[in-house]
Amino acid sequence: MGVSSGSRKLREAARIILVGAPGVGKGTQSERLMRRYPQLASISTGDLLRDNVRDKTLLGLQAESLIKSGSLVPDPLILDLILRELTSRNWLSTSRLNTNIVSAISQRSRSSSCAVEPSQDPESSFILDGFPRTATQADSLSRLLPMNLVLHLVTPAEIILSRMATRWVHASSGRVYNIGFNDPKVAGIDDITGEKLVQREDDTEETWRKRLAKFEETSSGLLNFYKEKQPATVVVVRGNSSDEISPQIFEEVERRFA
Repeated sequence: MGVSSGSRKLREAARIILVGAPGVGKGTQSERLMRRYPQLASISTGDLLRDNVRDKTLLGLQAESLIKSGSLVPDPLILDLILRELTSRNWLSTSRLNTNIVSAISQRSRSSSCAVEPSQDPESSFILDGFPRTATQADSLSRLLPMNLVLHLVTPAEIILSRMATRWVHASSGRVYNIGFNDPKVAGIDDITGEKLVQREDDTEETWRKRLAKFEETSSGLLNFYKEKQPATVVVVRGNSSDEISPQIFEEVERRFA
């Protein structure tokens, strides 16, 4: 993979999780990381689910059935999706490729015998998007695929709330822009597709305060898990804007992996 102007080469495999409140700019940071480090990819559990449902794979059919019934997609199925994706990219090797990975997950919960090894090739570096969100999920993930950097992005709640009044979204992709903070190149137009941006009806202060409160409730257990089990992986990054946060993230990635 070629390295573009201004980009950097990783010398070790990076497996990164971004943890931060809604509106903190995780998507922006992921995009900037991948531009700076072309070896990084984004593994989105939401995208994997949608792709499998669209392609009518066995896992996709299982997930679609659960979603239609109003049930949550269980953690083992999400883990299965992640592991199969990484295996298909040759970023993960296992001696049990002919068995159901969900079974391997269950066995790993009771034993350390399941042979699953992440690649150490820097070309297998990725940001895991959408999982884990809870301590239970983090525990399940760590038993199969240890992450080696957890970035906790912190911006004051009042600043996040002030952004929401200027928040515009590209409806089909979910890309988010904020006027005066993360502006589109052309006002009202998505940078990638050229399609119009919209404002969501539920982008109200009351709705966002509830989202922020819910995040604080669920993320505390997730972060405490990593602080207790893998303290060296957790880095808190504070800033009032993406431009304040990005240099800190780059510095940490350079120190660990470049």
